Amino acid sequence: MDKFQAFGKNITASFTPFAARTQQFVKEQLGQAEDKTQLPPDYIELEKRVDALKKVHNTMLQVTSQYSNEAYDYPTNIRESFNDLGHTISEKVHLLSSATSPAEAQAALTAPPSAKPQPKTFSHAIARASINSSHALQGEHSGAGEDPLATALEKFAIASEKIGEARLAQDAQIQSRFLAGWSTTLNTNIMFATRARKNVENARLSLDATKANAKNPGFSLPGQNPRRDGLDEDLSEEARAKIEHAEDEFVAQTEEAVGVMKNVLDTPEPLRNLADLIAAQLEYHKKAYEILAELAPVVDQLQVEQEVRRHQSSDF
Repeated sequence: MDKFQAFGKNITASFTPFAARTQQFVKEQLGQAEDKTQLPPDYIELEKRVDALKKVHNTMLQVTSQYSNEAYDYPTNIRESFNDLGHTISEKVHLLSSATSPAEAQAALTAPPSAKPQPKTFSHAIARASINSSHALQGEHSGAGEDPLATALEKFAIASEKIGEARLAQDAQIQSRFLAGWSTTLNTNIMFATRARKNVENARLSLDATKANAKNPGFSLPGQNPRRDGLDEDLSEEARAKIEHAEDEFVAQTEEAVGVMKNVLDTPEPLRNLADLIAAQLEYHKKAYEILAELAPVVDQLQVEQEVRRHQSSDF
């Protein structure tokens, strides 16, 4: 029996503060609370800044999370077969160059892949379309040497695959250095700040509930007029002690929340992660520029040579 009574006391002790906070919250929502402890302006300002930071993280992650989706720039209207995705461009170029007849080339290209399907990125799709087009032209070319357009498309395919691989490298860097960092800030640091703010709100409700109970010890439902038997100076020592304890707890929770929020706002991690995102994009675009800058004069030369041959043939 004694154990049961002790258990009942523990339940009551844990439930009563929650019930008091809930009753105080309901009163405030109904506009029936006489006094509401106001938080310091500096604290309110910190809350607004943390809310803005949380919104920024959610907004940016909603967009940049696409870097985790390999096919984010893969055209939806493309229909590629399993064989199209089966070989890298370098493998296809090797197979085509080693084939001694159109039949062997076709058989090599349609052979079962030995590796996992190739990436579905826009650049890889361009590369596959280009190498297949090169093969189609070269297979029908009956003149001496190689078809210049087929040659150009083959070189363009190789370059496009390199650009696609550079894009995948960029995405991997962004995932590990930006997305992971911002997700950690949102789900850990900002979450800690949210929890600390909740503790402040609970402490404030407890303080105001303790004050209200000390002034009006009788229980009243929302909407009823509470008794006002005494003024602040008529409070008992026990009531004053409870209020002081609640005030100390409120102050302690507020100071704790201020420290947590300042730490969230002052950390350089989000800015460092953003710098990593920009660096990854810069590296990708730099590589893409270098690859295309190397390819462009080669294709230009092929075009000039074709023009020369065309003029020479028209002179006869």
